[in-house]
Order: sequence, then structure tokens, then C-alpha cells
Amino acid sequence: MKGYMLIAGKRVFKGEEIEERFPYDGSPVGTIPRGGEEDVNLAVESAKIGFEKMKSLTSYERFRILERAARLLSKRSDRFAELLVKEVGKTVKEAFGEVGRAVNTITLSAEEAKRVLGEEVKFDGAPGIKGKVGFYRRVPLGVIGCITPFNFPLNLTCHKVAPALAAGNAVVIKPSENTSLVVIELAELLIEAGFPPEAVNVVTGYGEEAGDALVRHPGVRMVTFTGSVQTGKIIMSRGGLKKYAMELGSNSGVYIDSDQSEKLSQVAEKVARGGFALAGQVCISVQRVFVHDSLFDRFVGELSSFTKKLKVGDPRLEETDVGPVIDKQAADRIMDWIDEAKKLGGEIVCGGKRLSDTLIEPTVITNVSRKAKLFRGEVFGPVIMVNPVSSLEEGIENINDSSYGLQAGIFTNNLKNAFKFVEEVECGGIMVNEIPTFRVDQMPYGGVKESGIGREGPKFAVEEMTEIKTICFDTEF
Repeated sequence: MKGYMLIAGKRVFKGEEIEERFPYDGSPVGTIPRGGEEDVNLAVESAKIGFEKMKSLTSYERFRILERAARLLSKRSDRFAELLVKEVGKTVKEAFGEVGRAVNTITLSAEEAKRVLGEEVKFDGAPGIKGKVGFYRRVPLGVIGCITPFNFPLNLTCHKVAPALAAGNAVVIKPSENTSLVVIELAELLIEAGFPPEAVNVVTGYGEEAGDALVRHPGVRMVTFTGSVQTGKIIMSRGGLKKYAMELGSNSGVYIDSDQSEKLSQVAEKVARGGFALAGQVCISVQRVFVHDSLFDRFVGELSSFTKKLKVGDPRLEETDVGPVIDKQAADRIMDWIDEAKKLGGEIVCGGKRLSDTLIEPTVITNVSRKAKLFRGEVFGPVIMVNPVSSLEEGIENINDSSYGLQAGIFTNNLKNAFKFVEEVECGGIMVNEIPTFRVDQMPYGGVKESGIGREGPKFAVEEMTEIKTICFDTEF
């Protein structure tokens, strides 16, 4: 499949191309143009025109277009799921799940188009002020640069683009070079649904070329990015005076309290599914598990037993539970982290083997040192570490011993313990009796510390993608 850039509704091809490959076996999926600064400049100029056209659309019209886009995506779910399997290496179940979530994200954004609200400002609340009345309203920013990741290229693009359009902005999208084809088709769908062609642009290519040019462009009023901490810091250092929304990952922690004996097998299954979905390539994958030492051996046994039942292999097969990681370089790094954890005293309880260039067995490692990358960093692979702790306080301290703070979870029957965990764990989202991998698309989603800045979820993204304009009338003049 030959991909292209989409600028002002026109398909743009270039001589130099990037090849996309199926992560499972390396077979060709298609090509995309290697875009650069010149293409970004054209796309931003297009988006400026698109923004002027977006201003002429009423809230209701934006609502109806997004609603139409959601219906179109639902009707074409087979096609979009097929692209997700080929580009990302998702299992069939995971691919259809992402399409369903993307339909929901667009639908939620459609509703928010009618809720971009302001409120009255009480000017007479200040001393000596009479006869002044007014309000503020939220207005769109203009051109928004959307830089999207490989792991959820459809739904996470929808999380950036649909709220931006709902609020009346125009967008330039720079998708991951690994997963651009599905994003191109989404952009064409949005235009087909009724958005001005100039308002939805896609520039393909590498982050350090097309992405950097988009970040630095003075015509871009906001950059919304999902990716690594290192890249996020570079973006903010180069982008200058504009708004940012940054979702930068995690090494999500879970604490399992001493009162979970009767539900331990259910908890273990939840943890496994949260750690091994999409081969662990989810920002809120379960990575670090801290179990009260009275349940440690039993929990490890339950977790290992369930993990060994997972079917690893070709994501195109219905029965596959765990597919490949995105590429060989990612697999090399993950295996290095497993080896390092083992050298520092960790014990591989199950898995730990590499089955091909990109297939890694779902792996459970116990007693991992705090010095290990597996404890400190984001593995983004099918690996779960499990350590014993002697108390809730120790569990909280371990979870907080991280530069990240996206989401965390606790399993407990003790309400006091649950509230202590909620109050003291430094994360943007706390899940009680649920894994941190839990997310619904309407909730405020984002982290603290190096997990990022700002919140996603259509309602909250609209707030990020608008600015306040204050209006005052003097009724006595």
C-alpha cells in the first residue's frame, strides 16, 4: 500500500519514502513519504485557511460532522482493524477493541462541541465597582500540531484531533512513521464527514525532521504529544511560546493488600491482562506489582499459572492473546532489561525467552532490585515484576519511588487503606480494586511528575485546546 501526505485535502507523494513492515514477520505493509520542513510549512498554511473556515461552522454543525465521522468509522471497522493488525501487530481482538474505542472517542467529542462554555464574571465583587457586567467564553486556539504514537494510532489520534475539531481548531497531524497508514485513512474520513479539507492535514515522516519542523513552526499554537519523556522535553525546549499537552508514559504500580486471599486468582488474572495487553506496549501497562508478603508466594503462583496459558504468536489469528512488539530494536532493549534484572538478583518465574525478532514470551520476574531499569524505567514490553512488601506504607513508598506518576492501582477491602493510598500515591489516576491499565475515554487522563502535562478525554482536551476571552460591559456609561 502506497501512503501519502494529506495537505489541503490533496494527496501528496514524494520521491523519498519510508517502508512500513508487519511487526510479526517483517513483511512489507506499505510506504509513506518522508516529509520535511517544506511539507510542514504547506500543511500549517493550509490549516490557517482551515481555521478560518472552521470559524464559520456552528457548534451544531461541528457536532453533526463528528457524529457522521463516528458512524463512518463504525461501518468501516473491518478495514481499520486490518490496518491496526498489520501496522501495530495488534491481535485481532485488540484491533477491533481500539476501533470501538475510537468510535466512542469521536462520539464523546461530538457532544463536547455543544458544551464549549463560559460563565459570568462578577465584576462587582471588587470594591468600588458598579455597573460592570460581563462573562468569559472559550475560543479555539487556531492551528494545533498533533504528534501521535505507534501503539494506539487510531484512538490516540482521535483523542487529539476530535476534541480539537469539536472546539473549532484546525490540525496538522504527524503520526508515527511505523503506523501512518491508519491515520491517513482517518483524516480522509473526517474530511468525507464534512470538515473543511484544509482543516485536517497529515504530514508523514520522522520525528526529528517533520515532527521537529511542526513543533518549531510559529503558526502552531499548541502541540499535543504522546511519547517518551526524552522526546517530550525536546519538544518543549524547541517549541517556544505555545501551549502543550504531554502524555509521556509510566511504569504503573499496583499494591495488593493482605486481605485479598479469597480473590487472589481474580486479581492475578487482572494483573496479567493489564501487563500483557498489546505485548505490554500501553502507557498504563501493569509493570510493578507489590504484594503483601503474606500472599506473595500464592500470588506469584496464580500469576504464573495464568500467564503460561496465554497464546503467543501471529496476531492475525483469532486465538492469539499476545503478539509482537513493534520492532527488533524494541525487543533487543526489553531483553537487555530482563537480563539486567536477573543479574541484579531477580528471578524469572515464567517466560523470559525470545521466540523471534519481535516475539517475547510474557515474563514474570520476582525480587527485582530498585537499581534495575525494570524498576526505574518504562519497559513497554510484556514484562511484569513482582516484589513482596510488609505493609501498605511500604507499598506506597515503592510505587512513589518513580519519576513517573500516571496511574496506579490498589486491591483492598479496607476503606481506610484505600483512602490512604488515594491520598498518598503521586499519580494522575488511582484505581481502587482495579488495575491502573483501566481507562474509559471520557475520563480525565494524564499524569504528574515526568508522566506529563495536561489531561486528555474529550471534555478536558477541549479545555486544553481553547483559551479564555473575557468580555466586560459598562452599563452606566
